[in-house]
Amino acid sequence: MPKDYPRSDRVADEIQRQLAETIRHELKDPGVAAFFTISEVEVTRDLSIADVHFTVLEAESVENTLDALQRARGFLRKRLASKLRLRNTPQLRFHHDRSVDDGARMDRLIEAARRRDSHE
Repeated sequence: MPKDYPRSDRVADEIQRQLAETIRHELKDPGVAAFFTISEVEVTRDLSIADVHFTVLEAESVENTLDALQRARGFLRKRLASKLRLRNTPQLRFHHDRSVDDGARMDRLIEAARRRDSHE
């Protein structure tokens, strides 16, 4: 009987929780945006790579946050290794999640279309 909740999904959820906590409480890099959220973690089936998707409230701080996370990759992986019970801790790859930006842009377009239609 196949599992409804595969191991890679369980590991991804735990990585997301542990990374969020570690970044919030232990990472002291000023480059990480104040309003930073890990939106999703995807782990390969062999658990060797974790793609970490994040969002920030201030669009201008995306590059600084990405640079800070790249610099802290080793530290974060080491902290994960101490918290997770895995034989090998996945390599971390960070990606900016543009879905929030895309959603805000779509909201602005819809609002502009509504205003234009109401004036006609």
